[in-house]
Amino acid sequence: MTQPLLQIQELSVAFRQGPLTRQVVDRVSLSLNAGETLALVGESGSGKSVTALSVLRLLPSPPVVYPHGDILFQGQSLLHADQAALRRVRGDDIAMIFQEPMSSLNPLHNVEKQLLEVLILHRGLRGAEARAEVLASLERVGIRQAKSRLGDFPHQLSGGERQRVMIAMALLTRPKLLIADEPTTALDVTVQAQILGLLDELRRELGMALLFITHNLNIVRRLADNVVVMQAGKCVEDSPCATLFSAPRHAYTRQLLAAEPGGEPLPISPQAPVLLRVNGLGVDFTVQRGLFRRSVAQKSAVRQVSFSLRRGESLGLVGESGSGKSTTALAILRLLKSAGEIWFDGLALHTFNRCQMLPVRRRIQVVFQDPNSALNPRLTVAQIVEEGLRVHHRYTPQEQEQRVITALEEVGLDPATRNRYPDEFSGGQRQRIAIARALILQPDLVILDEPTSSLDRSVQAQILQLLKSLQEKHQLTYLFISHDLQVVRAMCHQVMVLREGEVVEQGECGQVFDSPTADYTRQLMQSAG
Repeated sequence: MTQPLLQIQELSVAFRQGPLTRQVVDRVSLSLNAGETLALVGESGSGKSVTALSVLRLLPSPPVVYPHGDILFQGQSLLHADQAALRRVRGDDIAMIFQEPMSSLNPLHNVEKQLLEVLILHRGLRGAEARAEVLASLERVGIRQAKSRLGDFPHQLSGGERQRVMIAMALLTRPKLLIADEPTTALDVTVQAQILGLLDELRRELGMALLFITHNLNIVRRLADNVVVMQAGKCVEDSPCATLFSAPRHAYTRQLLAAEPGGEPLPISPQAPVLLRVNGLGVDFTVQRGLFRRSVAQKSAVRQVSFSLRRGESLGLVGESGSGKSTTALAILRLLKSAGEIWFDGLALHTFNRCQMLPVRRRIQVVFQDPNSALNPRLTVAQIVEEGLRVHHRYTPQEQEQRVITALEEVGLDPATRNRYPDEFSGGQRQRIAIARALILQPDLVILDEPTSSLDRSVQAQILQLLKSLQEKHQLTYLFISHDLQVVRAMCHQVMVLREGEVVEQGECGQVFDSPTADYTRQLMQSAG
């Protein structure tokens, strides 16, 4: 038998803090052959990323210690290698793509400089030869008009483009092993499909091995040869991909498979009145250039969007990044200047000025995609949740505290934790805090902007069930922005498909999903797999 390219043998990883040691990975074993794809799956906190980062010894030591096991690459121990040996392996033989390219790319350097740096450090290339290699790598990963994008900075690229630049950077060194840590989590389904296809194509072309870390089982089904399932730091299942989906052995694996979004939206009363009506909504942005920021053009972000929503109803807005989903929501909130009509419970919001909008804002609340950035880390949970009450209502401190307790109980959080800070909670708990902050004002309409995209499937299922139960209890109306079509189908009565600011298809959710009429909608469905 040929020797595996990567072998992790009974690996344990622990964090040491003073006299205490907390073990986060417990005797994990796996092997990966050249040219193969191994998926490492499990919920947040299961030890996936810690295991992957240990391969390149990227975790700080101390406090990280390795009490047991070894990591072999081409038969050589990485766990006991000196720093010089590790530097030769890092980048040259093993490369890594991280989950969030905005935090991995240097915001102060343009694309060309960051890619050239890799070639100078790892392959000793400079000048015209290095620039030609950079262009070729960007074209290979599908960056359009690559030559004109060399001077762009990370913030000038879309999410998919930034991830493609990260892949190009990783592949410049022609590694034997590529570790990809959740590289497609926040991407649209079409971009996600392109990135996955690209990784698989490059794996075959270069003959490299791919260690793919994810909590998305659709990706695993599409990409992996073998799968390792982790739970609470332990490997609970290791099997070929087809076997895992057809005959999972471990109860936790079956639980993960059962957590895929499903079910139907809640029934609506035929007598439910219309809460929100939008007619001919349009949003234009002024393009400014030059030192004095002169206006040189008008760019249309949203054109002629119309729909109506009844009380207790949910509308799913779907489409790629830049399609106008979030712009539509911001226009409805009157946070962007727009054309057209916005009627909310009989009120002509399109005619309202800032002062007139203040009493309406209590009735329209927003839950954002990333609770990490949406919650103030310097405030306690109680201070975060009660913030809206201090703005819109006048209650005594005792009444305010009681309302916070009630809101936390409604979203399934222990009120005794209300004096803790956001970083003391898991991702799912933080999203519950964000929902409690919105609900404490007893709104009629809640705008949900990708509220579950960064969550594990099992946590996602809990949040979706929570949103349904709250909708039923309070007759909430949801405007649900998402690129996850399974989630939209499970939650929404209507769906609207946007592309480049225009509505390409809209209607009853089941009808659009089962019999799409637009080519673009069919493309989205195929990409979602």
